[in-house]
Amino acid sequence: MSFQRKQEKDYTKEVNDLAPEAEALAKGGKLSEAVDRISALEKQTRNASDMSSTASLLTLLVRLCWEQNDLDTLNAQIAIMSKKHGQLKEAVVRMVDEAIPYLDILEERGEKSKPKGGRWLELLHTLRDTTEGKIYLELQRARLTAQLAAYHESLAESAPKEDAAQREARKKNEAKGDEKVKKEPVTAEDHYNAAADLMSDIQIETYSSMDKREKTNFILEQMRLESLRGNWNKVRVGSRKINRVYLKDKDATDLKLRYYELIVHLALQEDNYLEVCNAYQAVWDTPEVKEDEARELGVIENIIMYVVLAPYSNEQSDMLHKLYADHKLEKAPLHYALLKCFVTKELMRWPGIEDLYGPELRKSPVFAPDTTLGVKTGPQADEERKPDRTVSPGDARWDALHSRVVEHNIRVIAAYYSRITLQRLTELLDLPALTTERTLCKLVTDKTVYARIDRPAGIVSFQRPRKTNETLNAWSTDISKMLSLVEKTSHLVSKEYAMHEAAQAGRKKVKA
Repeated sequence: MSFQRKQEKDYTKEVNDLAPEAEALAKGGKLSEAVDRISALEKQTRNASDMSSTASLLTLLVRLCWEQNDLDTLNAQIAIMSKKHGQLKEAVVRMVDEAIPYLDILEERGEKSKPKGGRWLELLHTLRDTTEGKIYLELQRARLTAQLAAYHESLAESAPKEDAAQREARKKNEAKGDEKVKKEPVTAEDHYNAAADLMSDIQIETYSSMDKREKTNFILEQMRLESLRGNWNKVRVGSRKINRVYLKDKDATDLKLRYYELIVHLALQEDNYLEVCNAYQAVWDTPEVKEDEARELGVIENIIMYVVLAPYSNEQSDMLHKLYADHKLEKAPLHYALLKCFVTKELMRWPGIEDLYGPELRKSPVFAPDTTLGVKTGPQADEERKPDRTVSPGDARWDALHSRVVEHNIRVIAAYYSRITLQRLTELLDLPALTTERTLCKLVTDKTVYARIDRPAGIVSFQRPRKTNETLNAWSTDISKMLSLVEKTSHLVSKEYAMHEAAQAGRKKVKA
């Protein structure tokens, strides 16, 4: 495609004269003759750089082929005209824009549901081939790609599932690098992969011609398709392309809720409960959610449960106390009471927690034994398929809650005890001795608490030993405080003596 030259001649009159003649020829069954006459004049307008006339001729050509239901000629002419030497860019854009709506009409006619997509898929491939590599057609190509990806996703619903042998063969091919070879999709996984690959090939974040809403929606579709095939690394990359400030607009509420739903699924794949909590807080900060009491209650419960499930850290502790200070969370009284237990520096006995909160919490999607929320897919699924990893996501999160309760109790004991026997610690935690020691070692490794275990004596020490300089500094500080108190006391005693003597002198003057 050459650089557009200055217009040398105006062919508007010739185009206006030719249009009714070409239409008459096409309606009379002489479409090929009409195409030839349009092509002859198109060459003159193109060589003269008459963009308006060239665009009119190309759109006329496409329209006549469509009206005569000659889709073979339509596909051929779109491909030929787009490759003409010195073809004008704007003319090609208008031709493609003229042909794109025909896809919807073909879909309404049922062409899309025919085997191999029928004429709908033929026209779609023709338009995608025409737009390939042309930056001035990037917007049209993105929209066409989205339609093709949706088509593959619809085929995946009826396609057979991938069995174990096919999965192993695919993994071997991927390891060898054979996945780059284009093959016809067969299984549902193949169609999902094809749809995700099509969408991921479009670097939509670099498109300046697309408005914010459409661009955000496109990225969300990329993330969703990658999540369907378990490629969570690409989902994470896609999440960083979203402008979260834009999601706060009232017009983007639906996009915001879709985005944070994907973030929740992404974080659950990584067991990042604190990120899940942050996502639900963003959802809660949505007027549409707060207007629905039942929906708001569910979000509040999720906020509390996931902040409690998150491993202890400075950020988690800070968020825990901030949420406890927000009395709006009292709309979920049972969950708020559980939150209060983690804020209060008191021991929580797991049997009591299990009896008090277990019946209600185990019914929720977070802790239900048969829940599908957070089921691992992709690389994580391979780990879950191992014989020693048969715990359901709900049971795994319930075990995590038990661990959080035990860790909280150890931090409370470390705050109130300087030394404690291992047997007494085991009794307070309601755990076997070996599990108690392992949990304590984990907290020490994570630097959450300081502890040293004297196994022969069976004593756990939570008191950190002081260095020589620290001991001297503490002794010096204590001496300084003591001398300060002695000086202050001496001053107060002297003050009392002076006041007593002044009072006696005043009485003597009165008597005199």
